[in-house]
Amino acid sequence: MAFLGRVRAVKAHVSLNTASIESKLVCLWKDSCVESGKWKSTHNEDQASCEVLFVKKKTGDGINLYYWSLFDGHAGSGAAVVASKLLQHHILEQLQELVDILRNSAVLPPTCLGEEPEHPAANSRTLTRAASLRGGKIPHECLIIGAIESAFKEMDLQIERERTVYNISGGCTALVVVYLLGKLYVANAGDSRAIIIRNGEVIPMSSEFTPETERQRLQYLAYMQPHLLGNEFTHLEFPRRVQRKEVGKRMLYRDFNMTGWAYKTIEEDDLKFPLIYGEGKKARVMATIGVTRGLGDHDLKVHDSNIYIKPFLSSSPEVRVYDLLQYEHGPDDVLILATDGLWDVLLNEEVAEAVTNFLPNCDPDDPHRYTLAAQDLVMRARGVLKDRGWRISNDRLGSGDDISVYVIPLIHGNKQS
Repeated sequence: MAFLGRVRAVKAHVSLNTASIESKLVCLWKDSCVESGKWKSTHNEDQASCEVLFVKKKTGDGINLYYWSLFDGHAGSGAAVVASKLLQHHILEQLQELVDILRNSAVLPPTCLGEEPEHPAANSRTLTRAASLRGGKIPHECLIIGAIESAFKEMDLQIERERTVYNISGGCTALVVVYLLGKLYVANAGDSRAIIIRNGEVIPMSSEFTPETERQRLQYLAYMQPHLLGNEFTHLEFPRRVQRKEVGKRMLYRDFNMTGWAYKTIEEDDLKFPLIYGEGKKARVMATIGVTRGLGDHDLKVHDSNIYIKPFLSSSPEVRVYDLLQYEHGPDDVLILATDGLWDVLLNEEVAEAVTNFLPNCDPDDPHRYTLAAQDLVMRARGVLKDRGWRISNDRLGSGDDISVYVIPLIHGNKQS
């Protein structure tokens, strides 16, 4: 289906009322998002989206869903723009057939759709007892996690199908939050980050996916499918580039099955460029890209070669769940979402301290207090322009990247439930 047609079809299919989305969010859940473009480029490749959606079948009751997302684009904003417009609708499509199951929290999901949960023996002849028990123990939140994971995959496939026709450039990381039935589902694919600040305590809600954090997965893939390396790279990791004069010597190395280091005899193949090279923010896959999960990048190749990098990149998010109903939240308890432009220069604890110091100084009834808090974080990360460039506290270098920040109050979650 054509790209624009797909947008219209999905919106109609899920019965989405798109009118006054922003005003609904202001009334129902007073969140905020602030963006700042990088000074090293004239284009802001970050994209953000927030919507109140309604998940329902063609007939019957439905469920309200709150959605926030951040997409950090690279090599163009095309993939980020497309994902910001469409990913939420893929999530709705995945959830649509689950509405009746999710609304009945007292009954566990059936193994096969169409079965009566109250009569699990309907297919006992074809399922072993162990398999039946496994299916019967799957909680509702696992269905929502699976729906989000499937939606990420479908979004990536759509970008792949339509990238040429609609000139969808580059790729993007994706950080998504879905609030449904009293729980927050935080899905991350890339190096953006989410944290919860509750009573001044920092609760991490995501992990970053970089060449360093996913070293073993990348090395294992290269080991199993060496043709993906194009005879130009080695999947092994060494402390530094191997020199020809070191062939035959014993050098430290790591393989996909190792968390520690060992010595091996250097061979001719070890002179190839390493699959993962560099440290920290400078680490790259095939000397090209510094994130290992996200959407798009289907045409990305190693410079001056015909080696595609996409096989090493994953669209699968990590999904973490936070039950809002388990805790009492105050007006200063918030969920922070931000692209790496913020986290590159500020620690979790610095962000938490800034927010916990800022919000109490605002009028509790001010609808803009969370917007102001997000703006304060952006300004802290960007810094001020001095003789030696943009500087933040302690004269550290300020962020030169795009910065996008959400500050979402958790107290409203209890009210929506």
